[in-house]
Amino acid sequence: MPGFEFFGEEERKEVNEVLETGILMRYGFDGPRKGIWKSKELEQAICNTFGTQYAQLTSSGTAALTTAMAALGVGAGDEVIMPAFTFVASFEAILSMGAVPVLVDIDETLTLAPAAVKAAITSRTKCIMPVHMCGSMADLDALKAICDEHNLILLEDACQSIGGTYKGKALGTIGHAGTFSFDFVKTITCGEGGVVMTNNQDVYTKADAFTDHGHDHLGVDRGADLHPMLGYNFRISELHAAVGLAQIRKLDTFLAIQKKNNHILRTYMEQVPGISFRVVPDPAGDSASFLSWFLPSKEKMETAIEALKAAGIFAGNFYWFANNWHYIKKWDHLKNVNSLYPLNEAQQTALKKLQTTSFEASDAIMARCVSTAISLTWTEEQVHAKGAQFLKVLKEALS
Repeated sequence: MPGFEFFGEEERKEVNEVLETGILMRYGFDGPRKGIWKSKELEQAICNTFGTQYAQLTSSGTAALTTAMAALGVGAGDEVIMPAFTFVASFEAILSMGAVPVLVDIDETLTLAPAAVKAAITSRTKCIMPVHMCGSMADLDALKAICDEHNLILLEDACQSIGGTYKGKALGTIGHAGTFSFDFVKTITCGEGGVVMTNNQDVYTKADAFTDHGHDHLGVDRGADLHPMLGYNFRISELHAAVGLAQIRKLDTFLAIQKKNNHILRTYMEQVPGISFRVVPDPAGDSASFLSWFLPSKEKMETAIEALKAAGIFAGNFYWFANNWHYIKKWDHLKNVNSLYPLNEAQQTALKKLQTTSFEASDAIMARCVSTAISLTWTEEQVHAKGAQFLKVLKEALS
């Protein structure tokens, strides 16, 4: 799945060009950098590759989500509807803006259930934030229709689905804004990094300033920049951008390998009695970084997992229902409001409510689901061998 599996001479070349100048910061030092602007190059490459008009790099995917919300005007008291299955960064970013995360059930897309989103809308709802988990996408037509009906912002957290598309458009470019993460285990890695993508110039201008202490970046002298707004230090470094620049040029290769390996593995898994697979709203747009599969019951899935572990082949498989970082079931620090700093009253009330909120529909899905990560390094023979071994172990365990 991750681009770090194909880290090589291309990345080293780009990084060394930065090291040779000694200018690691993305802004200023125009003379000494000798025309080397890796962050600008990567932003343009993102626009060209994913078909977005504007791209603003950040220091992380979390910083990208935070920046996007700030640029879209999401703040204190606003409610942001998000899925109960995601990574903790999704609610961390919302809380950092003073906004209120409203967690709702998922469906078998492993993303927001449109019916649950509709039921959660209140007069304080400002934004709907689908999270395109595990390489695939939410039902964007349904969610966009809800946003249009209620005049809400659609912010795509596409951090886990770089290279995925929906009806011909890149995930992350369909809403009012979208984000990628470029951390070490994402499809494209910068080591650490992220990006805000948008087709709205005003959103981009605000994101550009917000990530760099409010600098307007309009002067030839950084020290003379004006500060039309408050901002923070969410800048990416030239070193990280250099890695990403090499990686983005390999994206088509990454996707082709993922799709081939995913397809081969699925042909074996399809033979397991009772198995089914996640719903993909646009199958052609699945980035194929994971093969997510279901068994008929929690008990059967637990039996299958124990059998795979006993056979020594469960590594690289994720049972999200028992995972500490990706599902509401284990987010006690969120539900107990374990914050180092005081959250506002609306946030505290909403989080404490999660202690008694039922996510029965999501539990019924997640307890039956495992996602198998697709490696870029597998040979075709290895994928066939892995598939045959999975099939044998699962058939025996579930018979």
